[in-house]
Amino acid sequence: MFRPITVQPEQIEQKSFQIIDEEIGEHAFTAEQYAVVQRVIHASADFELGKSLLFHPRAIEAGMAAIRAGKKIVADVQMVQVGINKARIEKYGGSIHVYISDEDVMKEAKRLNTTRAIVAMRKAVKEADGGIFAIGNAPTALLELIRLVKEGVARPGLIIGLPVGFVSAAESKEELAKLDVPFITNIGRKGGSTVTVAALNALSILAERESV
Repeated sequence: MFRPITVQPEQIEQKSFQIIDEEIGEHAFTAEQYAVVQRVIHASADFELGKSLLFHPRAIEAGMAAIRAGKKIVADVQMVQVGINKARIEKYGGSIHVYISDEDVMKEAKRLNTTRAIVAMRKAVKEADGGIFAIGNAPTALLELIRLVKEGVARPGLIIGLPVGFVSAAESKEELAKLDVPFITNIGRKGGSTVTVAALNALSILAERESV
């Protein structure tokens, strides 16, 4: 009969990271970037996804700085919000926000005959200047945020753009990778709320560790 190696959560995580280290093979990530990659692979069991991550040169530094400065974190959907380690964010005075179900967002989206994700980004950029935008579900939200950045309306501290899907997901990430703002993204259709959460939680761990 199969018996688990251990039932202690910390030991399970440690063993998982050990397996990832053994199996990932050669890579060109920095130590801090790899800390994000490692948690993304841990959350997805997908080495291809982990290896496809792209980092703006200032991404890690900008993400840690935003967290330590208590900047707002904007998630595109509640699934991302729920998964984020709130204690580490709130430790520095930060907060996590999702606007997609706000009444004014829903009304405006209906009036404009557009998606709530798009209207939510328009609202978010007014309230989260210098914050972290964590997008794991809606490519339309990421494309709108990119448009607002290009127009000078949005000034995010970091964009974590990892939406999953078959329609515009890969394309939205290609556009993000062209921006000269700090970003973490990946190549292709893969992504999702779980890996977006993993990337952000990895950053909050780094921020906490580096500030000790």
